[in-house]
This record gives sequence, C-alpha cells and structure tokens, in this order.
Amino acid sequence: MAVDGCGLVCKYILILFNIIFAVVGTAFLGLGLWLRFSEGTRGIFDIDALNSSAFVIGVTVLIILGSIMLIVVAFGDYGACNEKKCALQVFSILVFFLAVAEFIIGGLAYSNRDTVGLRLGEFYTTLYTLYVNSQDPAIGVTLTFIHNSLHCCGMTGVPLVELVKQTCPKPDGIMEHLVMPNCPATIITVFDSRAPLVLGIFVGTGALLIVALICSGVLSSQIRHASSSPQYIILNSSTPSLAAPQPYPQPYPQPVTASNNSFPNQDPAVFTSLSVVNVPVAQA
Repeated sequence: MAVDGCGLVCKYILILFNIIFAVVGTAFLGLGLWLRFSEGTRGIFDIDALNSSAFVIGVTVLIILGSIMLIVVAFGDYGACNEKKCALQVFSILVFFLAVAEFIIGGLAYSNRDTVGLRLGEFYTTLYTLYVNSQDPAIGVTLTFIHNSLHCCGMTGVPLVELVKQTCPKPDGIMEHLVMPNCPATIITVFDSRAPLVLGIFVGTGALLIVALICSGVLSSQIRHASSSPQYIILNSSTPSLAAPQPYPQPYPQPVTASNNSFPNQDPAVFTSLSVVNVPVAQA
C-alpha cells in the first residue's frame, strides 16, 4: 500500500534517522567488542577486582548501547520500508524507552558532573596504560580521537617525553611544542565547565528520538487507515465495462404464440393427439 503527504515525509525521515542510527550503533558495538576481546584488554575483564572499574563499565555500555541501537534500526527500517504496522509499533516502544533514558542520563550526568568527570579521567588513564603496554591499534585510534577532540596530549602534556606522542594533535603555537594540556585534567575540567553543553546534547538527542517517535506514529496511522478503508472503482461513460451483462435464464420454455413467434410468416405446426390403444397382456 502507498502513503502520501505527511506519511511519505515521515517515511523518508525514519529511513534517514535509521541510517544515521545504524552507523553510530555499528561504531559503538564494533569499538566495544574490539576493546572487550582484544588481546591487550581481554585480561582486564578476567580480574574480579576490576569489574567495577570505569574502563569495564564503559566498554560494557558501548556494547549494550550499540546492540540496542542496531535492534531499533532493524525494526525501524523494516517497518518504514515495507510499511509494516507491527514493526513500527515495536520501533516506537523502543524509541520511547531510549528517549526517556536519554533525559534521565543527561539529568544525572549534569547533577553529578564532578563524579562523572573523575570517572571519565579514570577511563582515559586505563586506556593510556593499556596502549603503552600493548600498542593496540584500536586503543590508539580511541586515544587519537580523544586527543584531537580535547586538544590534549597524554598524561604529562610534554610532547618530548610523552609515550603516546604519535597520537597527540599538532601544536597550535610555539609554546605547545614544549608543553600541552594533559588529558586527565582536561577531561575533568572540560566536563565540569561544559556540563550544560553535555546536558544539551542529551536533551537534543532525546528530542530527535521524540521526532522519530512522532513520525512512526503518523506513518502507522496512515497505514492503518489505508488498510481499513474500502476500495472503489469509479465508472463513467469512458470506462469500458468489465463484462457484458448476461440475461437471466428462463427456467421454463414459453409457448409459441403469435406475439412471440420469431417467424411470423411461417405456418404454425399442428400436432395430432395420440390415440390410446389397449394392448393385451399375455397371461403366464
């Protein structure tokens, strides 16, 4: 069945939303699985004393979040592309819970920004130590992303003695060739000073999820309306008839009279009555 108007717009919005969601979810899941099963980091998860560390919690969150996002994408794409109402209903339920979680996590992160900043600094310190010991390329890519995003360099901030200087960004001035901001302090400071921005990111993401939820509801409503409305064929003078009308069959033949005789110039046929003959029956 085809949708039009707002339903068609919402359909394409959902497809675009699911494409972006699929890319981000795949990145989260891939990075989480790499950090979980990489040779340099696998041993951390086998130590019971480190099960509550920021690194283990962060990797677990990446895997769970990436998996949930891909499940949401599967239902959303199937429902939007094939116009399946049941799949869109499941998609709406999952998106609703994700939106609620975004608002709750954003509020908690803003109210506990000092603790969250320390946890993120601890997470970075663990990544730094693992990369120095193993030179894992996945951890190196993660450190490079953090360094370029925050414009910091390792634990010391001194490029000449820094062990991970190959992942540090290019210095902006002459002084940064000698010393740059170190990352643990930068992470804590940035998260504390930009807590409203972080809250805005969570709220904005939740608002996008609400938009996807509204589009899913509109598309589901149009699909339900299209499936329940009857289909009509409008006939006019230019519309060819589907079949020639058939006369009703006459159950009994009519007697031939002068009014309905098809051959008026033909003499009527006269039938003589049969006489009754007594036929003797032989006696046994």
